[in-house]
Amino acid sequence: MKNSLYSRPPKRLLAIIAALMFVFAGAPVSSFDALAQSRRKPETLPQKKNQRPGEQKPEGEKADEEVPKEVINTPQDAEVVKVITNLVNIETVVIHKKSKQIVGNLKQANFAVFEDGVQQQITNFATPEAKLNVAVVIEYSKLAQALSAYGSGGYEDGRRELIAPAALFMQDAVQRGDYISVIAYDMRPTPLTDFTNDPRRVNEVINLLVRNRPAFRETNLFDALKLTLVGGRADSVVLEDDQPEKSDYTGLASVEGRRRAVFLIATGIDTFSKTNYDQARKIAQNAGVPIYIIGTGNLFYKKYSDQMDATDTLSGFPGRLTLIQAQNTLSTFAKETGGAYFPVTFEGELRSTLAAINALMRSQYSLGYNPGDRRDGKQRKIVVKVDINGDGVYDEKEFEVQHRKFYNAPKA
Repeated sequence: MKNSLYSRPPKRLLAIIAALMFVFAGAPVSSFDALAQSRRKPETLPQKKNQRPGEQKPEGEKADEEVPKEVINTPQDAEVVKVITNLVNIETVVIHKKSKQIVGNLKQANFAVFEDGVQQQITNFATPEAKLNVAVVIEYSKLAQALSAYGSGGYEDGRRELIAPAALFMQDAVQRGDYISVIAYDMRPTPLTDFTNDPRRVNEVINLLVRNRPAFRETNLFDALKLTLVGGRADSVVLEDDQPEKSDYTGLASVEGRRRAVFLIATGIDTFSKTNYDQARKIAQNAGVPIYIIGTGNLFYKKYSDQMDATDTLSGFPGRLTLIQAQNTLSTFAKETGGAYFPVTFEGELRSTLAAINALMRSQYSLGYNPGDRRDGKQRKIVVKVDINGDGVYDEKEFEVQHRKFYNAPKA
């Protein structure tokens, strides 16, 4: 069965690549000599080094945007409250339970935050008008590609399910003025570009993914999330003309002045990350960044789950329990961070799913409170309640509030 997918005549392969390129019509074609995941540098067009939002540019260059460090954001006609040093940030979306409509035009007085049942004073509040910093994380592995290809019966290139959601999302986001960073991962996470709102740069990322193929079967999700959220030592950014093979990537932790989110496209399988599941959960819980997820490989699971072994095979191909656990993992990350999980089965669902994710991301209210100088390392439960009409009664039965669920105090 494997040979039937990867040993097609050249004409069939060219047709698949042409179909992929049709999805990304309008993107400029650049020449890249090396595989992205083999960690060899591609050829790049002459360009200035990419900068994160809010960074100062060298003298004589105009900054894209200056974001004062003492405020969360500076949108027009948006409420802004100064940030204090010790702060627990909570990105919140309010949804009507019956109609599933997102509720807008709320004020700070409409919200109440509770930590372990004790109400906290909201010291930080911002409305959803601010632009976003979104880290796009793509599982670019041979395993994810194989699951997608088998799911389509071999009629589509398995990379399509991985690349298409990222391409459509990024092109829409930069048109709205958001900043996008892209990390692709298999055996280890590789930053493709640091934060940018340049459409040309985004098209270069898409072309890089389309023109190359995954290099490794391993897929280390937890290590990728750790790098995305808190940064660390990693491969140098692919689209930067850097000489060192490794460099420090600061991740979303260093981004200030704008609302943040992670857009993850993954199967949810983790083969052998250095970071374990519990550590990854704590990192996600503490980051205060909602994770919005498109789950891949679902068509494969629905077609073949009743024929699969319960456990992984000797060759390492995932079993039924591994795929179920992968879905639970993605659902947990989304729920505990205040994001959302969408297990997409058919390509026809993609547009509506991306529209829902965009609506949720752009309807986040930023709340914050001071947890005090606690150094006990204990986990505390966070609950956000909303009073829509301001009558002093929380509308828990009628409205759902999506937000992060926990705060882990640092250890002494």
